[in-house]
Amino acid sequence: MVDYGSVGVALPSIATHFGADIPTVQWVVIGFAVTVIALLLPMGRLADLIGLKRVYIMGSLVFIAGALAAGMAPSLAFLALSRVAQGVGAAMTQGTGMAIVIAAFPPSERGKAIGLIMTMVGAGAIAGPALGGALVDALGWRSVFYANIPIMALSVATGMAVLRNHREDAATGGAGRGRFDWPGAAMSSGALVLFLVAITNAHRAGWTSPLILAAGAGVVALLAVFVWWELRRPNPMLQLRFFRRRNFSLGVSANFLTFLGSSAVLFMTPFYLQNVLDYSPRVAGLAMVPGALCMALVGPLSGRLSDRYGWRKFTVGGLCFSAAGIFILSQQTEGSSLLAVVPALTLQSIGMGVFYSPNTSAALSAVGRESYGVVSGFLNLIRNAGNVISIAAATAIVTATMGSLGYEPSLDAVRGATVSGVEMAFTAGLKRAYLTMVGCVLVAMFISALPLHRAAAPDRRAESAEDG
Repeated sequence: MVDYGSVGVALPSIATHFGADIPTVQWVVIGFAVTVIALLLPMGRLADLIGLKRVYIMGSLVFIAGALAAGMAPSLAFLALSRVAQGVGAAMTQGTGMAIVIAAFPPSERGKAIGLIMTMVGAGAIAGPALGGALVDALGWRSVFYANIPIMALSVATGMAVLRNHREDAATGGAGRGRFDWPGAAMSSGALVLFLVAITNAHRAGWTSPLILAAGAGVVALLAVFVWWELRRPNPMLQLRFFRRRNFSLGVSANFLTFLGSSAVLFMTPFYLQNVLDYSPRVAGLAMVPGALCMALVGPLSGRLSDRYGWRKFTVGGLCFSAAGIFILSQQTEGSSLLAVVPALTLQSIGMGVFYSPNTSAALSAVGRESYGVVSGFLNLIRNAGNVISIAAATAIVTATMGSLGYEPSLDAVRGATVSGVEMAFTAGLKRAYLTMVGCVLVAMFISALPLHRAAAPDRRAESAEDG
C-alpha cells in the first residue's frame, strides 16, 4: 500500500525526467497492477502446493530486485519493465500474506485477523502519498523505489525467522493433491490481461471499436475454455465447485459488487476537488486522510465483533453506510464546499471498513485451510478487478455525459478548462456515475442480507463429500 501510494505521487516527476506525458507514464502503475491481478490466482495456488512461507519469501526477494532495477532505470521502458517485475513479486506476497495471517488464527478469530490486515491497508493508504511526497521533494523520484528495499529486506529476515511453511501436503497428511495447473494458469492470466487492457482503453478507442470487440471475444473464449478445463482437472487452479457453497458464492459476489461500486470514488473525487472546486493537490490528498484513518480503526473492530455476533449485520450495515456516503457525494455541485465532501468520503470509508472483514471471513469459512492461498489470491483478484472496472466504468459515464452536453468527452478537458460550462458537464457526469455506483452497492447489500451458514471451514473429507 505504501509503495502504490508513493509511486502515484512520483509520476509527475518521472514524466518530467524522461520527457514523457502523463498517460504514457501511467503505464508504470498500470503495468504493475495488471501483472498483480493476472498472477494472483496462479501464485495463490502455487503457495498452497509448495508452501505459503516459501512463496512469500521468494516474492519479497523478487519485489526487492524489481525496486532496485526501477531505482536505477535509465529509460522509461526499463522502468515500466522493472515495475512489471515488482508486480510479479507483489502477486506472490499479496494473497499469500493474507493467507499466512489468517492461518495463524483459529476459525473463531478469522474476522479479527482480517481486521488487522485492514489496519495495515488503512495505514499504508495514509502513509504512502505522504512518504512519497517527502521522498520526491528531498531525494528525487528514484528514492521512492529505493525506500522499498530496507523495508522488504527486514520483512524477509523476519519471515525467515518466524513463519511456518503451511502447504497443502501438510494439511492433507502428505497425500499431495498433484501438480501445478500450467494450462489453467495460462488461460486465467491471459483472460485477465486481455480484459484489463480492453477495459482501461475502451473509453479512448471506443467500446465498439474492432480491437475492443476482439479483446472481449478473446476474454469470453478463454474463460469458457478455462471453466471447461478446470471442471475436468483432478488438481485445478481454482476449485470452481467452491461456488456451490452459499458462503463463498454470496461473499465473492458481494465483494466484487462493493468494490465495483466504491473504488472510483477515490479516483474521481480528488479530480473533482482539484479541477472543479479548485483546491490544491495537497488539500485534495488531505481530504482522503480521515476516511483512511477511520477504515484502519473500524476494520479490526468490525472483524472482532463479527466473530462473536455473526457476519450479516456488519456486512449489511457497512454497505448501508457506504451507499449513503456515495449518494451524498452524488449530490455535490460545482459550488459545493469541502466541508460537505469530507464527511461523505469518511462515511463511505467507514462502510468499507465495517464490510470487508466479515465479508472475507464469511467467504473463507467455506474452504479448508489447505486452500487459503488460492482463495486469498482470488479474493484479492476480485478486489483489484473491481477497482479497475469501477474506474473505467465511471470514466466512461462521465466522459459520455460530457460528450452528450456538447463538450470534449475527456477528463483532460476539465484540467485548466477555459471553456465555460465544462465543470458543470463534468459534475453532471459524476452524479450519474456515483448514482450508478450506489446501485451496485445496494445490490451487494441485498446479497449480503441473504442467510449464510455459520460454520467452521470444512475439513478435507467434508469437502470431498460435498463436491461429490
